[in-house]
Amino acid sequence: MNHEVAFVTGASRGIGKAIAEELIKAQYKVAVGYNSHKELAELVANGFSSAMAVHVDISDEGSIDQAIKCTEERFGEVDILVNNAGIAQQKPFLELTDADWQQMMSVNLLGAVRCTRRVLPAMIGKKYGRIINISSIGGQWGGVYQVHYAASKAGLINLTMSMARLYSQEGITCNVIAPGLIETDMIAEEMNDAAAYKRIEAIPSARLGSVQEVAAVAIFLASKEASYITGQTINVNGGMYFG
Repeated sequence: MNHEVAFVTGASRGIGKAIAEELIKAQYKVAVGYNSHKELAELVANGFSSAMAVHVDISDEGSIDQAIKCTEERFGEVDILVNNAGIAQQKPFLELTDADWQQMMSVNLLGAVRCTRRVLPAMIGKKYGRIINISSIGGQWGGVYQVHYAASKAGLINLTMSMARLYSQEGITCNVIAPGLIETDMIAEEMNDAAAYKRIEAIPSARLGSVQEVAAVAIFLASKEASYITGQTINVNGGMYFG
């Protein structure tokens, strides 16, 4: 049994689920974070003494504190934080309201800030930690129908670099994974039109990525072997963007 404890937000579906499942397979102790899909999160953790479903609303600092406390009581202090939970919204830029922007930033950017702030003291105390943020190709090349989403994901990349500058000397690495078009529920609407095939054809790899391909990168970044990798944006996009 691996004694390290991982906390994964948004782990009931999609990329977060795949990361949680791979961490469980690698014998980490895993808190499977969810907000509204309790049953799905419980399915991920079901049958494993080293995993449990934990409710967490990353827009609420109190909810985060309670979720981390539950994890600490069951498994111990968090060694690996995967900030994966996020929301998306397709809406023309001129129709976006302040409320749209505030909600997007509160979840996609400040959610990661809140979670990171909560686990950092214990990581500093142990002089060890792994923080993995899940951004998006949109955060690298901008958005068209999701400008606020792209901006929030760009902020996550910059947050990652700042955390790496501040805490790498404490034995804490912070990296970001920027997926391209990955087969998840979140992009189903985006791909449900006549232009979808043209977007896929424009990808050098000529296909969508899988959640398992993203999870494989996260598992490596969580490992001790990745101790000299910090402040990096790892692209998993089939060649869509060469930044």
